[in-house]
Amino acid sequence: MAKPAKKLVIVTEKILLKKIATIIDESGATGFTVVETGGKGSRNVRSSGQPNVSDTTANIKFEILTENRDMAEDIADKVAINFFNDYAGIAYICDAEVLYAHTFCGPDGC
Repeated sequence: MAKPAKKLVIVTEKILLKKIATIIDESGATGFTVVETGGKGSRNVRSSGQPNVSDTTANIKFEILTENRDMAEDIADKVAINFFNDYAGIAYICDAEVLYAHTFCGPDGC
C-alpha cells in the first residue's frame, strides 16, 4: 500500500544549493533530490547544464517528499522569503504516493 505524501518542487539558481539544502535539513524532511535543469521563465532562458565559464548561472531543481502539506509550505515559505526577491525561483506542491522507501515509510514499509 502506498503512503500519501506531498512533493515540494523548488526550481532556482544553483548558487543557492547549500543554503536551500540547509533549510530543508532543518525542517525535518528526510531528504531531497537535486538535478541541474534549465528552461525559460520570467527571467529569460537559463542554462541547461551545458559547460560554461561560470557554473553559477545554472539552475537546479529540488524535489522534497514531505509527510504533510504544512512541512512543504514551511520549507517553501522560508526559501521564498529568503531568496526569491533577489534570485530566480519558483516553488510548487504536488500530491504524491510513496511506494518503497524504508526511511520515509517506516520499518513496516508503505
